[in-house]
Amino acid sequence: MSKSAPDARPERWLAALALLIICIISLGNVVVRYTTDASFAFTEEFSVFLLVVLTFAGAAVAARRHVHIRIELIEQLLPIRLRPTLYVLQWAASVLLLGLVVWYGALLAWEEYNWESLSPGLGYPTWIYLIWLPLLCLAIVWRLTQSMIERCQICLQTGGNDES
Repeated sequence: MSKSAPDARPERWLAALALLIICIISLGNVVVRYTTDASFAFTEEFSVFLLVVLTFAGAAVAARRHVHIRIELIEQLLPIRLRPTLYVLQWAASVLLLGLVVWYGALLAWEEYNWESLSPGLGYPTWIYLIWLPLLCLAIVWRLTQSMIERCQICLQTGGNDES
């Protein structure tokens, strides 16, 4: 990734904030539990929600930096001029999968909103937790698109020089 390319800064901050809040509420719960023999009721529900946010925000960062776990054998065996085709196919498969998650995640959040479902632990509307799934999947799609465009440009800049 070039130094001038955006590096998913909002997603990095969101992931860092989610991790920080998880640490603070978990530590606070441990301290309160051992000093008072009681615990905060909200910590599990919030921690699970924040862990999902952390995971998807981190996935967006990884998509932008192109550091997701993958098999590079085919990519390395292809001549540089054919790699953009592979990159577009990888992108299309990822967008298809994430598009399904966006669609069904948004549908689920909408249904939970319409049904006015409440979370079992704290009684908050469940759509507040669920709406983050499609939104963060859209962020991943955006970062995958940026990464794919950048990788294709790099291949085109190297041109016909098949060094790999």
